[in-house]
Amino acid sequence: MKIKTISRSSDVYLPVNNTEGPRLPRNLDPSLHPFERAREYTRALNATKLERVFAAPFVGQLGNGHIDGVYAIAKSIRRLNTVASGSGDGTIKYWDLSSREEVASYQAHQGIVKGLTVTIDGNLLSCGTDNVVKLWDVTSTNRDTPLKSFLGSSGFTGIDHHRSQPLFATSSLGVEIWDENRSKPIADLSWGADNVNTVKFNQSEQSILCSTGSDRSIVIHDIRTNAPVQKLVTLMRTNAICWNPIEPFNFAAANEDHNVYIYDMRKLTRSLNVLKDHVAAVMDVDYSPTGQEIVTGSYDKTIRIYKVKEGHSRDIYHTKRMQRLFAVKFTMDSKYILSGSDEGNIRVWRAEASARSNIKSARERAKLEYDATLKERYKDMPEIKRISRHRHVPKFIKTATETKRTEIASIKRKEENMRKRSKKGTMPYQKEREKHIVGVAFRDNADESK
Repeated sequence: MKIKTISRSSDVYLPVNNTEGPRLPRNLDPSLHPFERAREYTRALNATKLERVFAAPFVGQLGNGHIDGVYAIAKSIRRLNTVASGSGDGTIKYWDLSSREEVASYQAHQGIVKGLTVTIDGNLLSCGTDNVVKLWDVTSTNRDTPLKSFLGSSGFTGIDHHRSQPLFATSSLGVEIWDENRSKPIADLSWGADNVNTVKFNQSEQSILCSTGSDRSIVIHDIRTNAPVQKLVTLMRTNAICWNPIEPFNFAAANEDHNVYIYDMRKLTRSLNVLKDHVAAVMDVDYSPTGQEIVTGSYDKTIRIYKVKEGHSRDIYHTKRMQRLFAVKFTMDSKYILSGSDEGNIRVWRAEASARSNIKSARERAKLEYDATLKERYKDMPEIKRISRHRHVPKFIKTATETKRTEIASIKRKEENMRKRSKKGTMPYQKEREKHIVGVAFRDNADESK
């Protein structure tokens, strides 16, 4: 049954679904609502409190996990409900995220699985410390024999696949480009590093790839010219990198100095942003498919979620049993996070701790959107800000954070005292986004630094 009501502010007839109740007329004249901001503030405060009450980020774990630490996780850009993981005992497992059960298992390598990636055909490429890259058909029932094997000259540390061609890149003593139809690499893109830690193809400009080396370098390569383009050297080593899927020229680098740096490949002389809060080395980093958020996994046994344009994390996830993290990934719908840790478990987390994936009515969706708008409008009010930012963290994290804050304050105080007692202009202030950069070298003149 349809009920027609007349709004006093207009002559429009509004049909209303009887199951949701009749719609009451409302006059939007501000003079008739003198306490509107006070009511909105109260609603924003209540919404913020309920958000923290219903925060339950942990969803569950995949199957029984691995019997060794999880050091690599790969997701498919074409399938939402599947993921692969590799562990320290050389085992690869293929998972169904809908049921959280194991679909296939392969005894792939004799050593640690250091890298996993999904090909354009949906197959798996894996590499390990046993000098072998293997191609696996996840739909085949024969789980002992790979489709192809590629023998390298040394142990591999990372792998990534080209998005549209049968090419993949590996990192070991250098960066090598392989063709799936050939047994030997077709190009060597090394530039100076004794050992390369990881390599990643750009998700949009697929001829560009980035690698990190043991000499604290980040190198941009171009496979069209089979040569490196430019090289950035930082104060400490970079453990992982990830390209922004929406802004292809930006990438994030997880560093040993507890920070994540966001760079623009067009200007590597300074970082776009510095993401802080971790108290140990950041081991992995991943962008959400929307390009608006970053998830990091650290040696301090915590997961942190950042907004790209903010310097501090909006949330932190931890459990008592979760150990040091080596792999974190957003799912392709950006609603969940996968983490692989040293004790062998693969955990599933909500990207929004208080969000639920059940089917919502129109009124419920409207209420959630209204609450989100109110929380954004009043987020800087002291009481709302305190409630929304408060997190319970492990004692050792809190202690380490306070110790780190004291050390940084001591260093700054010492520098300020030295600056006061030095000649004016001899000790300029260092910019936070530039002080970790040692230099940038270009391909035309590798010895020139800027």
